Amino acid sequence: MRIDRIETFVLQAPLPSAARFYSSQGFFARRSSLLVCVTTDAGLCGWGESGVSMPVAHLATYIHEVLAERLLGRDPLETEPIWHELYSFSRDFGRKGACIDAMSGLDTALWDIRGREAGKPIHALLGGAYRDRVTAYATGFYYAEGDLQDPAAAVDRVRLEAEGHREAGFRAMKAKIGLLPFADDLARLEALRETAGDNTLLMADANHAYHRATARRVGGVLDDLGFHWFEEPVVPEDVAGCAALRRALRVAIASGECEYTRWGMLDLLRSGAVDILQPDVSACGGISETQKIVALATAHHTPVCLHVWGSAVAFAAALQVTASIPPIPHTAAPRPGDNEPLFEFDRTANPLRDLLIDGGFRLRDGSLDIPDGPGLGIDVRRETLDRFTVSRRVSSG
Repeated sequence: MRIDRIETFVLQAPLPSAARFYSSQGFFARRSSLLVCVTTDAGLCGWGESGVSMPVAHLATYIHEVLAERLLGRDPLETEPIWHELYSFSRDFGRKGACIDAMSGLDTALWDIRGREAGKPIHALLGGAYRDRVTAYATGFYYAEGDLQDPAAAVDRVRLEAEGHREAGFRAMKAKIGLLPFADDLARLEALRETAGDNTLLMADANHAYHRATARRVGGVLDDLGFHWFEEPVVPEDVAGCAALRRALRVAIASGECEYTRWGMLDLLRSGAVDILQPDVSACGGISETQKIVALATAHHTPVCLHVWGSAVAFAAALQVTASIPPIPHTAAPRPGDNEPLFEFDRTANPLRDLLIDGGFRLRDGSLDIPDGPGLGIDVRRETLDRFTVSRRVSSG
């Protein structure tokens, strides 16, 4: 069996004005994804997703103009040799960023083929599943366009959203912070705790909006409010600052979505910068590399909760890997949020997640089922793919 064709699809789904949102780093008027489809001469097709940032078209360019010629004609089941050859080729100029983003989607697509060829879900090929369901947390509480002018309205909206997540069955939620002045964000966090209740696990994500001094101040408040973790408090380059915050604060520090490969994650772990490691399968190097990152994390006694963003393909890949993450440390009755992974379920509008596959992903009693079909366990709807594709490229042997 050989790789016969590589296709990429740049997807864009414009959001209605009421559904657009801000994080601390920018405005989201659309949802975008770069999907990769690898087809073999035996007719098997595997899907992957590359990157988590808004611009994705450059990843398709790199895949077709640089990587495709190194993949066409190869045995798709040779995921390890392929990964190391592609990484070694790009080592001098691309140990992070777009090169690894592009490799991530290709690697996941090859794992999808492996699973389909074997007739087993990817988690079975990774050695087996520790769980068939995973506790989900609702990522939300983003900012609306008028929040800078009317912070009081932002507080009211936090209360309303928290009530909605509770009604949907979530017992864990993550709020975005860092766009508004500290006092205004504090009011939002207090409203979230009051509305969600003491039994709800809460997290806060700054998307690296703070310098060290402000991050210390914010982290102290999060601890007072009983938040479980403080995510990306400082810029990803400031590993020493993140480690210093971890030593100074009682709230757990979570990070890793902006880091790449086992070597980047090793810097975070060796530096003592994180309590919870958050690689993203679609960015850190794909399923092959995430498996190694999890092994590194266990060696450093650090729990792993994957960062999840993007389409249904990225979502499914993260579920497959999450099934195979061991409790860190092992106990007879693992506890979600302690030694049992939590799964990120972004609740902003995303047609590329909710409409792209047959069946979708269903929340039951605050948990998500992990697909047990072959490969990723999903089937992409071609009509939805066609609807949202703005650019398609093909490389063939």
